[in-house]
Amino acid sequence: MFQALPPEPAPVVAPSPLNTAPGVIERSVATEGEVRVAAALTDAQVKVDSSFRGASIVLYGAVFNPTDRPADVVVVVRGPDAPVRLVKKTRNMGVWLNSRPVLFEGAPGFYMTASTRPLSDVADFGQLRRLGVGVDHLRIDAPQESRTVTRYGVRDVVVSRLGENYLDWRRAVIRLKEAAALYNTDPDGVQFVDKGLFRAEVELPTVAPTGKYYAEVWLFQEGAPVSVSNLTLTVEKVGLERDIYEFAHRRPWSYGVLCVILAALTGYAASRVFRSR
Repeated sequence: MFQALPPEPAPVVAPSPLNTAPGVIERSVATEGEVRVAAALTDAQVKVDSSFRGASIVLYGAVFNPTDRPADVVVVVRGPDAPVRLVKKTRNMGVWLNSRPVLFEGAPGFYMTASTRPLSDVADFGQLRRLGVGVDHLRIDAPQESRTVTRYGVRDVVVSRLGENYLDWRRAVIRLKEAAALYNTDPDGVQFVDKGLFRAEVELPTVAPTGKYYAEVWLFQEGAPVSVSNLTLTVEKVGLERDIYEFAHRRPWSYGVLCVILAALTGYAASRVFRSR
């Protein structure tokens, strides 16, 4: 007995730019209803040796925006925290003296922001402060040294010993970091190279600290963050410099004794050479 077979289904032809109706914009299924940003680094690891003269890393990505609302991209790169010790020159009886040192524990060793336009045009003050985006909104912990006072009838109120001068010291930290090219703000640092495709450059100076760097790529629409992409960058010493660095941090006493012995031997050898002449 013969049985009629069902007709074969017609092959499914994926739409292409050649057979898409005019005016229809193609989008992948994953981005049809979602506004988001995706980013990556050309190099996620930087090796530091005796010949290191800085590095330039390209951060690139794409904005998936199915809406008609314009979007801004803000890139924030933050290096490992490092203590900052500051002193202030004060004049006492005609003599300039250093003030008592102030130690900031929570200052990032590297901080960079790049955006499609100035941050003040991207979002308002409160939004940037909440996200900690921008040098003016950078979270730098106040020195731990504090004292207790009585304020408005309340006893044991803890205040920093810097008091009202805290902002001046904070500005000094930022100014010194900017002078060393460790803090940077570029209002035109993010460039769209094509529709939805952007790039930004991360410039690491010679004195860039080693450790983990964290990059945040924010996507803003109408002054509000709608998406973020997080990246990690590693800056590490290699070769002999790394061995000396690790030895100095793992065995500081041994490293100090060894440095003293080497200095003494060098001085003794130099004295013998000059005496022989």
